[in-house]
Amino acid sequence: MTKLTDFFMWCSIINGGLMIYWFLICMLAPDLIYKLQNRFFPMPREVFVPVLYGFLGLFKIFFLVFNLVPYLALLIIG
Repeated sequence: MTKLTDFFMWCSIINGGLMIYWFLICMLAPDLIYKLQNRFFPMPREVFVPVLYGFLGLFKIFFLVFNLVPYLALLIIG
């Protein structure tokens, strides 16, 4: 494998792991996340939840477009 393929493979592994970690924390400890973030960015919970899941969705799109798709394309042409 080339260095570029290795690079995108590790980017996909690391960012995929971060995404899974973030999702699990959001599902298992939503009150803890809200209390921690509310110290720095005070906002009502009704606003916090859509913002949190909006960022998670945006991260997922960026992960797919900038990590996983280039890695798969390099595997196909490689």
